[in-house]
Amino acid sequence: MALFRFGRGWSEAEMRGYLEALRDRPVNFDVAIDQMTAENGWTIDGSEDEIGVEPPGPPLPDGIFAHARQAILNYDFSDPSIVVGHFDPEVPPVGRDMLLELKVLGFRFLCGVRVHSLREEGCGRFSHFGFRYDTLEGHVERGFEWFLITKDHETGRIHFKIEAHWRMGQFPNLWSRVGFELIGERYRERWRHRAPERLRRIAHKAASGPVAEPGRLAHRGDEEASRTAPEPAR
Repeated sequence: MALFRFGRGWSEAEMRGYLEALRDRPVNFDVAIDQMTAENGWTIDGSEDEIGVEPPGPPLPDGIFAHARQAILNYDFSDPSIVVGHFDPEVPPVGRDMLLELKVLGFRFLCGVRVHSLREEGCGRFSHFGFRYDTLEGHVERGFEWFLITKDHETGRIHFKIEAHWRMGQFPNLWSRVGFELIGERYRERWRHRAPERLRRIAHKAASGPVAEPGRLAHRGDEEASRTAPEPAR
């Protein structure tokens, strides 16, 4: 089940140990994607927002799309007052485990996810980049979530889409489950509203240094930090 505590967070050493413990942890759902529908009891939510405009054509090498791409890889679009992503930046994106630190009313919950797939396409009218992660055993939710940026080569407009298919997962105790049922959607909605705003702001800035100091984990959700990340394996 999800680890939790009130007030303070976890040390680098503790976080690394918890992250390593995710390696053999399975996803916490076994339903086919096409069966994860509202009719079958799954919540489907998300958002789609324009984050900027470039000249028509493929993405610029150092433009809005390229900056947003790095921010997606680094999970920098996440509001750190609600969710911070912790991961090893040396691990290639596909298959990468992440600890999501959920913050609610002073409580912190650590939940594991794994990057299932990466989408990167640049042919025809559109360029796409993004990834999907799946929730792991012990997460307070069950399901998957996509984060995808798209550029329309004809108009130059760039959009950021979030799409989640989820249902309630495993909670460490009864009061946390009741609390999630009462105020969880409020936090989810706030996070979805702030994510494109943050990505828009990040994408209009120039990238800087490394995603984390050498040998250390990345603790992401701060647009003032770097958006430079290792290139995904081809």
